[in-house]
Amino acid sequence: MKKKATIYRMVAPDHLCPWGIKALDLLKRNGYQVDDRHLESMEANKAYKEENGYDETPQIFIEGENLGGYDELREHLGKKPDPEEGETYQPVIAIFAVTFLMSLTATWAMLGALNLIRVLELFIAFSMCALGIQKLQDLKGYATGFVQYDLVAQRYVPYAYVYAFIEAGGGILMIAGILTWVVAPIVLIASVIGAVSIFKAVYLEKRDLKCACVGGDSSVPLGFISLTENLMMIAMAVWMMVKASTLA
Repeated sequence: MKKKATIYRMVAPDHLCPWGIKALDLLKRNGYQVDDRHLESMEANKAYKEENGYDETPQIFIEGENLGGYDELREHLGKKPDPEEGETYQPVIAIFAVTFLMSLTATWAMLGALNLIRVLELFIAFSMCALGIQKLQDLKGYATGFVQYDLVAQRYVPYAYVYAFIEAGGGILMIAGILTWVVAPIVLIASVIGAVSIFKAVYLEKRDLKCACVGGDSSVPLGFISLTENLMMIAMAVWMMVKASTLA
């Protein structure tokens, strides 16, 4: 027979408790027969907690015995606690991994083969576009982080907003090789300033900052990954100018 569990969780028209959903799923995946009881309003949720002396919902009962909330359920089932929010490189790793795969498939689709130079060109250009999108979706939040370390933005704040467009627009135009002698020098100057700014803030001043590379409210620490982004842009800008001069 299946083990029995009861869960009290908030399921209201204006709020669906995410921890309740995760707890319910965890119980089902671990073979429990679940009696899922809904608290259908903020008032009902508050009253349930006050009547029973609980600080939070969901509340989970295993075979009639109160276990506690979602964290206690994970502990009871021998699961590791959910990772706490903190510094992580995951957003940047995700962007670079996806854009690299995009560059591989795009090169294959265009050429019918994998040309290493074209893969690298598209990888950097796609990465610039993706990182630019991250900045553009919350310009104010991104600018607040960017001005903390960028040497030009500290003296002229509007440059922080301009940089996001330089990165996204540069990537777009570099994909097709359009306006190279306009775009590449601008990207080169911006990325050199960025690299110098990061090197100064992190390696000389030893400041503990968050990177604005993935936009506002970033949890990515400013450091080697951030510097690599700028070095990639420098390499791309130089290569596009060399390539353009060779073809001229």
